[in-house]
Formats: sequence, C-alpha cells, structure tokens
Amino acid sequence: MRRWLGAPWLGPAMAVAAVYLLFALLAPDTFPRTVNALTMARQTVVVAIAAIGMTLIMIQGGIDLSVGSTVALTTVVVARALDGGVGPLTALALGVALGALVGSLNGVLIASLDLLPFVVTLGSMSALRGLAKGLANEQKIDADPRGLDALMALPGGKQGGFLLPSGVWIALLLGLLVAAFIAYTRPGRHVVAVGSSVATARLAGVRVGRITVMVYAMAGALAGLAGVLEFSTLTVGDPTDSIGLELEVIAAVVIGGGSLSGGRGSVAGALFGALLLTEIKTGCTHVGFPNWVQEILTGAIILIAMTLDRVRAKRSA
Repeated sequence: MRRWLGAPWLGPAMAVAAVYLLFALLAPDTFPRTVNALTMARQTVVVAIAAIGMTLIMIQGGIDLSVGSTVALTTVVVARALDGGVGPLTALALGVALGALVGSLNGVLIASLDLLPFVVTLGSMSALRGLAKGLANEQKIDADPRGLDALMALPGGKQGGFLLPSGVWIALLLGLLVAAFIAYTRPGRHVVAVGSSVATARLAGVRVGRITVMVYAMAGALAGLAGVLEFSTLTVGDPTDSIGLELEVIAAVVIGGGSLSGGRGSVAGALFGALLLTEIKTGCTHVGFPNWVQEILTGAIILIAMTLDRVRAKRSA
C-alpha cells in the first residue's frame, strides 16, 4: 500500500479524476458522455506518445525542443509518400524511421560535440520546421490516407462506443514497454544513472555518449510515430502543425513527476499529465470559455508544473 501511495503517477491520476468531476458538474449534459471520453482519449494520443519519448530524454538529463517540428515534418513526409503511391505500412515505417534519424542526429551532436541539449534541439526545431515548409512548398498536402486514418478513428463512427481507437491502445502499449525498459533492463538503468550523475555513471563504466544517442533515437522514433498518428487524424501533411507541441509534452512529463534536472520520471505519470492537459482544454470548450482563456490556463499549468519540479528538486537536495 505504501508503495502505491508513493507512486509518482498517483498525484496526476488524482488530478485527472478531480478535473473530470469538476467539468462533469459544470457541463453535465455534454462532458460526462462516453463519446466525449473517447474523443479526449483520441486527442491525447499524439502528446502522450511524444511524452513517452520525452520522459526517456528527461530521465537521462536532456530535453528536446524539436518534437513539434519533427511531428510536422513527419506529416509532410507521410503525405508526400502516400501521394507518390507508397503503401500505408511503408509510409508508417518511413515516418518512424524519419523520427529516429532526427533523434539520432540530435543525440550525436549532443554526445560528440558536448553541446547543450537545449541549444542543439532549439536549432533542429527551426531547421526541421523550415525543411517541412520546403518539402510542402509552404502549403498543406492533401493525400489519400489509404487506411492510416483508421488508426485514430472512433469505433462505431461519430457516435463512438465503448472501444478505444487503435492509436490509444498503441500509446498504452508503448507506455508499458518503455516503463518496463527503464525499470527492468540494463540500458534502462544506465539511462537513470546518467541522468542522476554523469560523472558517477562514467566511473561505473557506463558509455554516456552511447546512452545519449540511444535515448534521443528512441524518443525521435516515438515522435515520428506521433507524427504518423497526427497525419492519421488530420489526413493532410501540414508544415505549420504542432507549433508549441514541445511545451505541452514537457509539461505533461513534469506534471507526471519528471524532473528537468534528470534522473527522475514516470511514464504512467506522463500519460496522466497528457490526459490532464486534454481534459482541461475539452472541459473549457464544453463550459464555453473562449480560446484565449484556455491558452492562459494551459500556460498557468506549465508554470505550475515547472514550479513543482523546482520544489521537488529542492526537497531532494
């Protein structure tokens, strides 16, 4: 029982339940409906999958500001590939491989040149966004999804049902796999060791550079998959899509118990954090708050999450 009470995801899970009850009371005719719950789960998928990768990076002691640009670039590349006659499975694999390549490049630059992750990923954020616009000729690309749209479709059509979209199950499965990787594998323990203390990890024989590249490659692949699912939702390649996504992803990880200082993070907590952000946006819409109020609330949540991270860091120290 004490182990469950001390779990880092318990606080975010309770926040999700409390916010749900709040909006259910404020908008009882629409918010508690099953179709709304399914829609919220569907809208959480892209942030959730990207947050799983960001959890790995932040546990390792890094950060990635290029997530949103990677997602946008992936939607463009997938749309171009489908428009060129490529099959849906090949397009999906291409999107994941593209994300892994981007992540690997970020990791190599950070590890080999000893550059700050913030600087490297800030540069790649701009470069990838520009590349996406160039490949798309600065316009959206309409393409036949060829079945990829089924990944994010609500079971039973617009009326919904008691089944979840395939993308939600993919996110949950990936969450379990990555959590198990961190907890039960040697490379996963090395990731935590590097984030806790690079110097100590080196003394213990951990190849810090290799771990850095591995973590950014894995997170990049997850961002690429998030981009494929974003295309599945939009069914267009949009080079201007997902601007600011990286802030939501980082906020989800921090809300879920992750630390900007490294060495700590929870995959389950990050998933609850992502759901909490979606819940607040959806609830505000149902209550009738204008978009600018939603943006203020989202910004406030990010600030609160960062403040909680600093408080946790001071208590640990």
